[in-house]
Amino acid sequence: MAGPGDPQGDPFLRTRFVVPARPVTFLRRERLVRHLDHALRTPLTMVNGAAGAGKTLLVADWAAARETPVAWLTTDAAGQGPGMLWAYLLQALRSAGVSLPDGIGCPADASRVPPTLPARLAAELSARDRPVIVVLDEYDRVSDPEIAEQLEFVVHHAGDGLRLILVTRTEPLLPLHRYRAAGELTEIRGAELAFTPEEAAELLELHGLRLPAHATQGLVERTRGWAAGLRLCALAARESPDPERYLKEFEADRSTVADFLLAEVLRRQPPETQDLLLRVSVLDRFCPELVNALTGRADAEPILVGLCRENAFVEHLGQDRYRLHPLFGEILRAHLRVRSPGLEPALHQRAAHWLRGSGSLAETLGHGAAAGDWEFTAAALVDDLAIGRLFTGLRSDELAELFSRMGPEATGPATDLVRAARELSRRDLDRGLAHLRHAEQGLTAQQGPTAGPGGTVGRNWAAEWSPEGEASGLVAARLSCALLEALAARLTGEPGRAETAAAAAESLRDHAPAHLLERHPELIALLLAHLGSARLWAGRFEDACAALTRVTGAPEGASTALAREDSLGRLALIDYLNGWPGRAERKARAALTGTERYGLTQPSASGMGRLVLAAVAVDRNDLGRAQALLDEADEAVESHPAWRDPVLEAGRAIATARLRLARGDTRAAHAAAERAVPAAVVSPWAEEQTALVVSAAYLAEGRPETAVEVLRALSDEQPAWAVGAARAELAAGRPAAAVDLLDGVRAEGRCGPAVTVRATLLRAQAAHEAGDAAAARRLVARALREAQRDGLRRPFLEAGPWIRPFLGSAAARGPAADRLTPGLAPGLTPGAPTADGPPAPVVEELSGRERDVLRRLALMMSTEEIAADLYVSVNTVKTHLKSAYRKLAVNRRGDAVRRARELRLL
Repeated sequence: MAGPGDPQGDPFLRTRFVVPARPVTFLRRERLVRHLDHALRTPLTMVNGAAGAGKTLLVADWAAARETPVAWLTTDAAGQGPGMLWAYLLQALRSAGVSLPDGIGCPADASRVPPTLPARLAAELSARDRPVIVVLDEYDRVSDPEIAEQLEFVVHHAGDGLRLILVTRTEPLLPLHRYRAAGELTEIRGAELAFTPEEAAELLELHGLRLPAHATQGLVERTRGWAAGLRLCALAARESPDPERYLKEFEADRSTVADFLLAEVLRRQPPETQDLLLRVSVLDRFCPELVNALTGRADAEPILVGLCRENAFVEHLGQDRYRLHPLFGEILRAHLRVRSPGLEPALHQRAAHWLRGSGSLAETLGHGAAAGDWEFTAAALVDDLAIGRLFTGLRSDELAELFSRMGPEATGPATDLVRAARELSRRDLDRGLAHLRHAEQGLTAQQGPTAGPGGTVGRNWAAEWSPEGEASGLVAARLSCALLEALAARLTGEPGRAETAAAAAESLRDHAPAHLLERHPELIALLLAHLGSARLWAGRFEDACAALTRVTGAPEGASTALAREDSLGRLALIDYLNGWPGRAERKARAALTGTERYGLTQPSASGMGRLVLAAVAVDRNDLGRAQALLDEADEAVESHPAWRDPVLEAGRAIATARLRLARGDTRAAHAAAERAVPAAVVSPWAEEQTALVVSAAYLAEGRPETAVEVLRALSDEQPAWAVGAARAELAAGRPAAAVDLLDGVRAEGRCGPAVTVRATLLRAQAAHEAGDAAAARRLVARALREAQRDGLRRPFLEAGPWIRPFLGSAAARGPAADRLTPGLAPGLTPGAPTADGPPAPVVEELSGRERDVLRRLALMMSTEEIAADLYVSVNTVKTHLKSAYRKLAVNRRGDAVRRARELRLL
C-alpha cells in the first residue's frame, strides 16, 4: 500500500503521474515514434532538447498508445531533495499498476533517502519477466548528484527489468559515456526533434495555414525546426492578413520570442483573459478556484479550458489542475511587474490566504513569505501546530531559511514564537528566551486580565490561564510556548521548569484540534523528549524513563524519528550508568537504525547514541572504535546544536575522559572529566561519574590517598561510587574499608555487570592480599563469567599485576579469559609497579604489527631497514611507531624499547 502522502505530509499530487494530454493540433511524427519503439532495447533512453522542442508531447503520445502501462512522473522543481523524488517515483510505479513489496521502504524526509531503498527496488525490478517502463519528464529540474547516483544504481542493477526514459533539457548527471560504450543508451536529441520542412508544413496545416514550400522552408530555417517556435508562429500568422509575409519577418531569438508572446499571444486575448494570465503567473500550478481567488471573478474554468484548447501555453495537468508553460510564465511575471507595479505581493497574499484553507502548508508559507506578510505566515505555522518542524529534520533548513527573511517590523506572538524557535534551534539561549518572553507577554495580553491568579508573565505563564473558551489559534500558540519552554529548560538544565511546561501542555491537549495533533505528532514527542532529558539530568532515572519511553513507544513516523532517536539514546545512557553495557548498546544501535530507516542520519540530530556506544567500546577496550564514535558524535552535536544539552555535554566529557584514561593520558583524562557543564542545577550522576574518572586517574598516577579523598568528598553511596571508593581504599592499603563498601553493593539489585564485575575483582584482590588464593581464584573466575556476555575487558586490564596468575588459572578452565584478556599471560601487566616507582598509567595494548616493529627497533634497525624487513613502506613503519609511542607514553625510540622491556612486552 502506498503511503498517505509525500515526505512533507502533503497528499501526492496525482497530476504528476498523469501522461500529459496532446492538443488537437499535435502532429504525430512516425520517425520519432519508431525510434522510441527501438529504445526499449536499451535500459536507458534520453530525449534531450531545448524548451519547447516537443519532447514531452512526443513521449506522452508514444506512452499513451502502448498496450502496457507506463509509469509517468513529472519531476518537481529543483531543491525538493532525493527523498521527495523517490517517494513520488515509487508512487508513480504503483499508480501504473506495478506491485511493490512494503519492504522496499519509502523516504519520509524530502532531503534524504533510506540507504536500502535503491538496492531493494533494483532487486525487485530485476526479478520481473517483463520490463517496467518509467518516464521521468522534466528531468532537467533534478540537479542533485545524489539523486543521479541513486538512479544510475537502480538502472544498472535492475537489468532487463527496467526501461528508463529521461525527458530533459540538459545533459543529466549520469555516466552516459559508459552506457554509450556498452551500447545501452538510446538518444533522441534536439537535431532529431527538430521539425523537417515536410513536418512543419503538416503542422501549419493543422493550424489552418497552407503556405508555399519555400515559405515553409524559410520558416524552418529561421526557427531551426523548434516546435514551440513553429506553433507560436502558426498561432500568430493565422490571425495576420498576410501570413506568408508575417512568417518571413519573424525573428526567433529569445527577446523576439518574448515580444512575440506578449504582443501576439497575450494581447490578442480578451482583457479578462490577459488579466487572468498575468495574475496566475505567480503560481506554479493552479486550479480554477484558486485562479478565481486571484482575479476576484468566477470565470476561470471556461477561460482555462479555452486556453488549453487553443494551445496558448496553458497546460492541462489533469484532475482540474493547470500550469503555464515555464517560459511563458516567466515572461508574464516580468510583464506583470512593469504593467502593475506592487500587484505581485498582493497576489501572493491572496494565494496564501486561499491555500491556508484549501492547500498545503508548504505552499501557504511560500506565498505568505513572497507577499512579505510575516504575521500571517508565522501564524499559519503556529496555528497548524507545525513549529516543531524546525527541530525534526523535515524541511527544518528550508523553514529556517524562509523565516530568516522576516524583518524586525513583523510583530506579534506568532512571529516572536517563530523567532524564538529559530534561535533555540541554533542554541542561542539569550535571544531565544527573549523572543519567547515577548511571545508569552503578547499571549497574556490577548487573553486579558481574567486569565487567572497571579498577574505575572514569563516563567509562570502556565499557571495564569485556563484553556476553556480559548480559540484554537491561541491554544496552538500556548502549546508552541510549552514546547519551547521545555526545550529551554532542557538546554539550561532546569527540570522544574520542564515539568511546568509539560503540565501546561497536558492540560492543553484536549482543547487542541485533534486532526492537527494527529498531523503533527512531533510536537508532543519533542516535548516529552525534552522533559525526559531534564529529568535525566536531575538524576530521576525512573521518571526520565517514563517520559522517554512514551516517545519510543509511540507510533513510528518520520516527523518523530529524531525525537525517538534522542530518547532511545538517553535510555541507553541510563542503562550504561546503571552498569548494563549490553542493554545500552542495543538501545543505542536501535536509535541509529531507526533514523536511518527514514534517511535522517547524515549526521543524526543527537550524538547521544554514539556517545553511549563509545563508552561501551571503552569498557570492551576497543579504543580505536571508541575514538571514531566520539568523533562522529562531535560532528552530530555541532551540526544540530538544539540537541546539545547538559546531559549530552556531560556524557561527552565522561566518555572522552574514560578513553583518555584507558590510553594512559591521565592529564587529558583530568581535563576532560572536569570540563564545566553549564546548568542551572547540579546533576548527581554527572558529579558522581566525574569524580569516579578523576579518582581513577589519581590511582593511575600512584596517588591513592588523593583518589580516596575525591570520592569521600562526594559521599554518594550509589553502587558505582561504592565500587570506585572501594578500589581507592584497597589501593591505599585499607582492605577492610574496601570490603565494607562492597558489602553495600551486594544488596543492590539494579546495578549491572559493569559494576558487579569490578566489585567481584576487588573482592578477589582483597582475598589475594589476605593470602586466600582459593577465594581469589574463585572470584576471578566468577568475574570472567559475568563479563563474558557483555565483552567487558577494561576491568581486567585495570586490575593490576596481581590478577595475572589467576587469569592463567581461570583460562585453563574455559575460553572466557582468552577472549576477554588476550595477551595478558602471567607476569607483569600494564600498570604494574616498576623498580623505579609507582605503577605506570594503564596503556592500550600493542597490536601484533606494533610489537614486530618494536622488536626490530630493539635490534637498532633503522626505519628503512624495518620497512624492508617487514615488506611495508617507510610511512607504514612510522605510523606503527607513532601509535606505539602513544600507547607506551614515550616520545623517543630508546624510551620505547626501555618501556616495552619494563612491561615485558619484548
